[in-house]
Amino acid sequence: MDENNHMSIAEREAADDKMVNDAFQRLINSYLASPHRKKVDIINKAFNFARQAHKGVRRLSGEPYIMHPISVALIASEEMGLGSTSICSALLHDVVEDTDYTVEDIETIFGAKIAQIVDGLTKISGGIFGDQASAQAENFKKLLLTMSDDIRVILLKVCDRLHNMRTLSSQPANKQYKIAGETLYIYAPLANRLGLNKIKNELEDLSFKYEHPEEYERIKNRLATTQEQRNILFEKFTQPIREALDKMGMHYHIIARVKSPYSIWSKMQNKHITFKEVYDILAVRIIYTPESKETEIEDCFKIYVAINKLYKSHPDRLRDWVNHPKANGYQALHVTLMSKQGQWIEVQIRSEKMNDIAEQGFAAHWKYKDGEIGEDSELNDWLHTIKEILDDPQPDAMDFLDTIKLNLFASEIFVFTPKGEIRTMPAGCTALDFAFQIHTFLGSHCIGAKVNHKLVPLSHKLQSGDQVEILTSKSQHVDPSWVNFATTAKAKAKIQAILRRDVREVQKAGEATLREFLEAHEMELTTNALNQLCELHDISKPERFFYAIGNKTILLGDKDIDALLERNTGKSKWRLKLPFSSKEKKKEEKTVEAEPTNTHPSLITVTKTFNRKKAFIITDENIPQLIFPKCCRPIPGDDILGFIDNQNHIEIHQRECKVADKLKTSFGNRIIDAKWDTHRHTFFFATIEINGIDRIGLLNEVTGVISSQLNVNIQRLEISSNDGIFSGVMVFKIYDRNDVSRIIKSLKSIRDLKEIKQIK
Repeated sequence: MDENNHMSIAEREAADDKMVNDAFQRLINSYLASPHRKKVDIINKAFNFARQAHKGVRRLSGEPYIMHPISVALIASEEMGLGSTSICSALLHDVVEDTDYTVEDIETIFGAKIAQIVDGLTKISGGIFGDQASAQAENFKKLLLTMSDDIRVILLKVCDRLHNMRTLSSQPANKQYKIAGETLYIYAPLANRLGLNKIKNELEDLSFKYEHPEEYERIKNRLATTQEQRNILFEKFTQPIREALDKMGMHYHIIARVKSPYSIWSKMQNKHITFKEVYDILAVRIIYTPESKETEIEDCFKIYVAINKLYKSHPDRLRDWVNHPKANGYQALHVTLMSKQGQWIEVQIRSEKMNDIAEQGFAAHWKYKDGEIGEDSELNDWLHTIKEILDDPQPDAMDFLDTIKLNLFASEIFVFTPKGEIRTMPAGCTALDFAFQIHTFLGSHCIGAKVNHKLVPLSHKLQSGDQVEILTSKSQHVDPSWVNFATTAKAKAKIQAILRRDVREVQKAGEATLREFLEAHEMELTTNALNQLCELHDISKPERFFYAIGNKTILLGDKDIDALLERNTGKSKWRLKLPFSSKEKKKEEKTVEAEPTNTHPSLITVTKTFNRKKAFIITDENIPQLIFPKCCRPIPGDDILGFIDNQNHIEIHQRECKVADKLKTSFGNRIIDAKWDTHRHTFFFATIEINGIDRIGLLNEVTGVISSQLNVNIQRLEISSNDGIFSGVMVFKIYDRNDVSRIIKSLKSIRDLKEIKQIK
């Protein structure tokens, strides 16, 4: 028996060794096939070091831990085209975090560059966001700080996340939601911003698969069943194009691009349409080899002219990313053409180089730029933006992540200065943002702007192609209301910094006034005295009290002296210097935060014995003991998750809820899996909006379908008609998601109702 056990262990070790060696050999083969210099020795050295460091450790999937670093390195090599430094860093990226080795050890053995990248990739806990926030926000800040020195840190972090997503099935459901949520909130937009289009699509699809498994499978199946129709359409549409390009003597290939399941689902959700109504599932990509480097752009437009002769183009759907590349380096010409079958089809025209950069992002530049990113690269602007954000980060994790998303993941517009210089700005930015983008002094003293020679207010939203002149006045000062219409990180950060500085100055003046006032009455400013005065004026914090005095909203007088004398316990003076020390300040703030603002004796309270890995079952009995926030109003049948709030009560959110996205990213350890087990005993409310062409009897038909056919109770009904257009909002008492689907399906059968959607 012992011998058999020994044999099975030996066999398992042999199988593990073969798996690891085969995976590493594939990595070496991938590297040797790349155009990079062949530094195989250092890769072997990193592999052997990491293998020894992780020896005996397994992942949740059961495979040896070393398979994860090898897989990350393989993604870096095969899918991003990175070289030996990146591959070694990927192999070593978990050594410092998971073993006794330090960054200094890595530097001694492998050199400063690899050590620096490994340090950037090593996860950290705690930090400036405190215990309340997920370490993910702090990890992200550390990542961005390091990335400012070496872009490979961020590229490898994306590789690491991609492999974690590919192996997410071994994690419990609550971890799946947390990791998938972080991926959609941070990593997919980050991959997109770096131009890693292929990886962005895979990250989105994998997140979608774990957050909404049934929807994911449904769309995959629909794509499979409609594949043959798309193939026929593709062949018929591209045949004339091939003939035209062959006549021109172009070297090219044409491929079909099918919209990803996540993109299809997002469009269905945002536009409230069915799968059948998503018209742009198929796109056509023409990838050509230019005659020479000089004719690359010219050849692109030659192809555009040729296909325009074959099909009519959509006038509003031409996108020239060739002459104006996106900030992530993306170049292509997009045109939407009407096929002979009566369908609009988008055609993307790219050179081979443009295609490589579109798929691999900045990593592809190494194929064309001798392994270096030059000073002229758009990447440097991006890194500069990151540094600006990090110069004055918000103290709250969610604000920080929002600021990052707001600026780094926004689409761009092109704006001109009065001298004709072009500036790239985020879409939706205002004249005020533009002023701060040019210079802080210009922003803080601006009074208005001229856009295309017309006077506009600071809140005016800029459009691509606008020429903007900022008007200033020395007497102008930053106004607190500016925060409401500033959109860029730089403008918001500078406005808030100036306002904070102004507040501090008013507080100092207020504190000085208070000291003088007390000294005039032979008293000293102490903690006890200050607390009593704050209580008298119903102000919670000393800083606010100082500000009110400095701002002249509180005028000190006899009642303040009387209050202090009444409570004086016999000591003529309290002696304690102000302002408080940082320790006292933290202690006081903690005490205030710990006081519950609201208590719910009937709500479920999560205790230490609560199993967070197990799904929480929602029943008709415990529904009243749960919190259903207004942000998404989940109902039975929705894909949901639970969140343990600050009072240890359970909130239920839809998995795609925007608030839940932030919670998954910043408070991931408080996410729990939740499942419905209700039996149509509890009513929920659902709101449906309808729009259509008004006619006599339409309202009668709508209420007839709802009340008579479906036997559903209409709780509230609001109807309006304007210029022949009918719109209404109906609130129903329903039991579950199936009821909502039945209502929408029945309403779609009514003639002249054009839009039916649920409002969440």
